[in-house]
Amino acid sequence: LLRACAPYLSQGFDPAVVFVGSKNVPAPGPGAAAYSVAKAGLAQLARIAALEWGSEGIRVNTVHPNAVYDTAIWTDEVLASRAAHHGVSVAEYKRSNVLGTELQAADVAETVAALLGAQFDKTTGAQIPVDGGNDRVI
Repeated sequence: LLRACAPYLSQGFDPAVVFVGSKNVPAPGPGAAAYSVAKAGLAQLARIAALEWGSEGIRVNTVHPNAVYDTAIWTDEVLASRAAHHGVSVAEYKRSNVLGTELQAADVAETVAALLGAQFDKTTGAQIPVDGGNDRVI
């Protein structure tokens, strides 16, 4: 799919692609091997595309969000189980990052939009965390 888009991107105005990776690329966790490997492969694909497409003026970057709590995967039951496993409340679990903030889908979308915009028109090959600060990565 990516390769099929290349001819159209190269004819576009300020062409750019943003992949959505995962914090599991720089900081994988137990029990998520298949997911982590898939996201790591996606990150490598983005890096290669940035190298190969740069001469065409196509920018390729990746965002790596941590848990985004307003998505369907984070049911009340899942949140309660994860929080209990870590011995904290659900509210504390949702804010368990360096900035103490809860990550929302809009936060990821705003970062993607910024990377697609003019303020990052000189950026390609970047791997941007969107995670409130992860102490396993910093």
